[in-house]
Formats: sequence, structure tokens, C-alpha cells
Amino acid sequence: MNDFEIFGNVKQAENFIDKIKDNKFLFSFVISYTETCEIPGITFAGSDKDSIKFTPPADAEYLYYGNCKTIDKIPMTPDGKPTPALLTKVALESSSIPHIVINAGSKVSPQLPFIQTGLSPGKNISINQAMTETEVSQAVNYGRIVGRTLASITDCLIIGESIPGGTTTALTVMRALGYDAKVSSSIPDNPIVLKNHIASMALDRLDSDNPYSILAEVGDPMIPFVTGMLSAASEINPVMLAGGTQMAAVLAFASKIGFNEKNTAIGTTSYISNDQSANFKSLVSEIADIPAISVNPLLEKSKFPGLKAFSEGFAKEGAGAGGSIIASLLKTKNNSSKFLELAEQEYHRIFTSL
Repeated sequence: MNDFEIFGNVKQAENFIDKIKDNKFLFSFVISYTETCEIPGITFAGSDKDSIKFTPPADAEYLYYGNCKTIDKIPMTPDGKPTPALLTKVALESSSIPHIVINAGSKVSPQLPFIQTGLSPGKNISINQAMTETEVSQAVNYGRIVGRTLASITDCLIIGESIPGGTTTALTVMRALGYDAKVSSSIPDNPIVLKNHIASMALDRLDSDNPYSILAEVGDPMIPFVTGMLSAASEINPVMLAGGTQMAAVLAFASKIGFNEKNTAIGTTSYISNDQSANFKSLVSEIADIPAISVNPLLEKSKFPGLKAFSEGFAKEGAGAGGSIIASLLKTKNNSSKFLELAEQEYHRIFTSL
């Protein structure tokens, strides 16, 4: 518990932790896509416009295999900054937490068994409507089916995501729903001006305050799908939304269509909750009366610059890293120092295998 910071509904957070700490976890990894990510300067996910689409399936493959099939190596910048899926992999494997992959609009399918929803990728919201209202409704309904099923086979369902450019669509959705959101970025120098410009262009097209219409115009497929999962799963068992900005957008949409607050928490890293360019803490409290938990993985103490970069503003979160680490520490009774040791071992393994 010393490695966690609790905010939002603190009493409910303590009850949530007590409820899940000695029970079974299942990690669900939702991969998706929005063409908004192809706008130059929006994301670090992928070395160029054509490679970005491979990041979600590559993350999924790495979690299973320890390497990737759709690309030659795990998603990583040329100077050695790895995908946050590294943190997720270490968390899941060190605590023997099972996981399942769900394709909810990814342009490229991973080369492994996964749940196929048949949802289409989202369009670039700066110039196009993201989805049709029918597609939003379908995403919610499919999410409910998957969420109900997964929640029935575990004591606590963790939901993570991988969607390049997702912080920009999340920002736009939350503002459209009436929240004064300021969001984090995978880039240390958060491109706030660019994100605000894209959001403004998309918001100018809005002509309805209906939540489904808003998601169709300015959202992405992941948000309604995961919202559907949360809506159904939280009626059965505890659910931890593993992530930062994108999961705040899920929470915002869920607050409009319904979910069980007493069975819901957000889990993230301290790099998101302490991000001065965003307002994650106050935003979560504004959206819903639920607990939020952040964990410090102590990557600022790493001997590897690629891992230390997370504490310096690179990525900060992603692939369900924060929620996975929280669940892992609760299950194993390890602390962040032990997690850092394991993360460094995995980082070293990756580099020696290149």
C-alpha cells in the first residue's frame, strides 16, 4: 500500500482494494485504432505514419510471446524507449495473472488467439466523423456481451487498451461531454496546442448533446466498446480501468449510459496522476464518485535510460500498465522495488535478444 496513492473516493478505494487483493484477476487487453493518430506530431506510437497501425497488435503479441510477429521487434523508439507493454508483461507474468486480447477496431489483427468484434477503425476526427451512431451502439452492445462474459469467470476484471492517438480523441470526447479536460501525452513535450486545435475542429461540427452522437462524431471505437464492457461487468464483479486519459473518457461516457460505481476503480501510474500538463486527479473526481489508485513503479531509479524515460515524460502509461502493476503488487505482496528489479531483467532480456 505504501507504493500506492489513492484519490477520488478514498474510503471506497480502501474497500475496493480489500475486496480484490486476495482474489482472482483477469486482464483484458483491448486493441483499437483511430486515424487521428496519423496526424504528424500526435503520438510516439510507431516510427512513422505507416508503422503506427502495427503498434496495438505488436503490443498484444509481445504480452504473449515476449516478441512480436507482425513486426520484427517490440515497439520501441530508436534510442531504446520501449512500449509500456513491457511493464504490463512483467506485472502479469510475475503474478501469474491470465490475459485475453480483444480486437475492437485495430487496423491489423495480432497473430495469436483473440476475441474478434468486427468493429471498424475510427476516422480522423479533425476532418471526418469518427463513426456512425449505429457503429457506436454496436460497440457498446458488443462490449456489454464481452464484459458480462469475462466478469463471470473472474473476481476482478482489469481492462487495458492500446490505441495510438487515443489521448486526442479522449480529450475531445470529454470536452464534448462537458468536462474541462487536460490530458497527458506519450510525448514528454505534450503537444497541447496541436491537440486543442484538433479538438476544436472536431467540436465545431457537433450539433447534438446526445452521448451516442458525440461519440460518433469525435470519438474512437475503443471508448464505446470498453464503456460497454464496464457497464455490464461492473454489475457482476469489481472492474479496474487500467489507464489514464483514455480510461477517464470511458468513465465520462459510462457516466452518461450507466455503470456500477461501487464496483469500479481506475488504476494508473504516478506519471499520469502527477502530470502537471494534465488534470487527471480532479477530472476523475469531477466525472464520477469512484476511487482512483496510482502506483509509482520507481522507474526514475532504473539504471537503464530507456526505462527511466517513463518517469521523465515518455509514454507515462499505456497497455494497461498502471492497473496491471497494482493488481500484481496486491496479488504477490511485492513492492515497487521488486517490480523495478523484474522490469530491468525484462528490459535487459529484450536488448540482449536483438
